[in-house]
Amino acid sequence: MDQQTTAQLIRRLRLEQGLTQSGLAQRIHVSAKAVSKWERAVGLPDASIIPALSHVLGVSSEALLNGQFAANPHDGGNMERIRFYQCPDCGNILTATGNPEISCCARRLAPMKLQPSDDAHQLTITNIEDEKLVQWQHPMDKPHHLTFLAEIGHDSVHIVRLYPEGAQEHRMPRIPWAIFCCGCSEAPGTLFISK
Repeated sequence: MDQQTTAQLIRRLRLEQGLTQSGLAQRIHVSAKAVSKWERAVGLPDASIIPALSHVLGVSSEALLNGQFAANPHDGGNMERIRFYQCPDCGNILTATGNPEISCCARRLAPMKLQPSDDAHQLTITNIEDEKLVQWQHPMDKPHHLTFLAEIGHDSVHIVRLYPEGAQEHRMPRIPWAIFCCGCSEAPGTLFISK
């Protein structure tokens, strides 16, 4: 950890949040003098304070300790590079087009692995007026069901959360160029792709 770069980052992030040194100190339960020392590179935050400090400043603990952000390459939010993440605890579905660190329920999540749809995870897509009817034969029982559907276009993504004992079909908006995919409760961490 370089005191000078960490000091500059703490100051920059504090100002971006619109906080004074006293305001930051109050939110993380330290003295304003402590914040002043960190920003002058006279001292560093105690390891026990880093999680609260990174939360208030809106940055990862790692970036705070390194004193810099690891910027993602600019890909313009291209949906062709989208990655899906699903929390094994709460089931939240998250997406990103870059290569960020994603966490949920205090777990760092890895992107779901892409896999071509097999017979059990095959989706049937039918054009109906201005929508697409997506159907599947996959069981929708509590222990084994599809957890979500996603329609990925060039510049948009449409995600639908699915639940046990739900219907085996769903209408989705018609995106001119689209890839469909689904997640399965018995294959956590795998994204099944149907074109």
